[in-house]
Amino acid sequence: MDAITGMVQAVASGGFVFFGLILLGVFVGMLVGVLPGLTFVIGVLLILPFTYAMEASQALVLMIAVYVAGTYGGVLTSILLNIPGEPNDVPLTKDGYTMSRQGRAAEALGWAALAALVGGIVGWIALVFVSQPFAALALQFGSAEYFAIILLGLTGVLALSESSTAKSFISLFAGMLVATVGIDDIYGAVRYDFGTDLLRDGINYLAILVGVYALTESLTRFGERFGGKVAQQPGEVRTTLPGLSAIRSRAGSFVRGTSTGALISAGPGVGSTVGAFVAYGVEKQFGRHKLELGTGSPSGIIAPQAASTANVSGALIHLLVLGIPGSGASAVLLGVFQLNNISPGPQIFGQQPELISAIFAGLLLSVLAMFVMGILAARPLIRMLALPEVYITAFVVLFAYMGAFALRQSISDVWIMTAFGLLGVFMVRGGYPLAPLVLGAILGPLGERYFNTTMIRTGGDWTVFFTRPLSAVLLAITAATFALLAYRTVKENRRDRALLEQRIAAG
Repeated sequence: MDAITGMVQAVASGGFVFFGLILLGVFVGMLVGVLPGLTFVIGVLLILPFTYAMEASQALVLMIAVYVAGTYGGVLTSILLNIPGEPNDVPLTKDGYTMSRQGRAAEALGWAALAALVGGIVGWIALVFVSQPFAALALQFGSAEYFAIILLGLTGVLALSESSTAKSFISLFAGMLVATVGIDDIYGAVRYDFGTDLLRDGINYLAILVGVYALTESLTRFGERFGGKVAQQPGEVRTTLPGLSAIRSRAGSFVRGTSTGALISAGPGVGSTVGAFVAYGVEKQFGRHKLELGTGSPSGIIAPQAASTANVSGALIHLLVLGIPGSGASAVLLGVFQLNNISPGPQIFGQQPELISAIFAGLLLSVLAMFVMGILAARPLIRMLALPEVYITAFVVLFAYMGAFALRQSISDVWIMTAFGLLGVFMVRGGYPLAPLVLGAILGPLGERYFNTTMIRTGGDWTVFFTRPLSAVLLAITAATFALLAYRTVKENRRDRALLEQRIAAG
């Protein structure tokens, strides 16, 4: 009840500005989801420079609205044109586009909108009623437990990566190495600056984030020489919501999709893409309508979309309670906290209750606004595909440079962002995933800080990680994950060796 009262007060104090920011954020989020080459992570990054003059609550509400709506915007192009607007939209394209070709596009869009609403509402309930008890528990954690949590999060990113395990390791370690550049927070030692002022202040992870997401994607698309191509336009765009009897028959799909998204988001840095793929897989294996999937089944839309939207709240729980970003977009939100000299963590619920109430209210209103705008604004949003892609990409590059400079008003961040944008291009071409690089740069310094703090407090006694119960359990899970990764690496090597032998024999 206190949480609801605080939310009402936050909305009342924000007034029309509060609602205006939500509507603007939802529109931008849906727009970046529709436009080719843009993702909701890029959308949150592009809007970051415009939040520097805002209060922390206003900036976070605006960016959360972009984040939430971005998980739905790509549904329109996925269903109508078979063009996934976001990576998390890929699982629903098969059934969604099949329904569209069967003349059931309006029905498919209705199921997607309803799934996003249900996933968002359930996720919001979890955020409001789970995060504070979780924070009370987290206050009992010591630096050993936080180190174990971060280590588990890093290994979880590797375990759920779709890329080669070895390449994911390399990407992760590269990000952790980059994060050591500059002055050490604990001992004050200068590391890996090579005698240059450019590196002595360290590498801002937001510059890395802008580089490897916004600039890398833009450079890749320029390299593909898209040259002003325009996507095809659907003949008619409208949304028809399903009736109550139809909803009851698919209730299991809603439950499985939302539950999967919430559970998957328990892994720091996993993101909505993994949740959507896992939810579709769960539906394919255990769903009541599993035999229909792939032939135009609403369940093939409901499960991944509900998981994607529910994942947003899971990422926010990690960010608010543990100070650990649960996704690429929430990593940008962490930057907003830091720019406003606010440290997210279990203590934030007692120190910043007004800010927490604003975040809770902003998320709920963003979900509702996304649902309404997704139904009413589908036609004008899909018409934005008529814009030549080269102009959209040039726009992204412009704002990427503006955003990088605005981080610390330093040309150093511009050079760093450019360097990582170019590095990202070579990584993509080489099959190296970008997410482990970014998460390594963010979580690496946190892990190092908690490890050093633990060693200082215990006089260098490393056994403390195994004598504290929670830390020991988390490290045991981490060890099991490493064993799984080792097995997968061996299996990949055997497969690659067999393919090579087959090519040699055939050639």
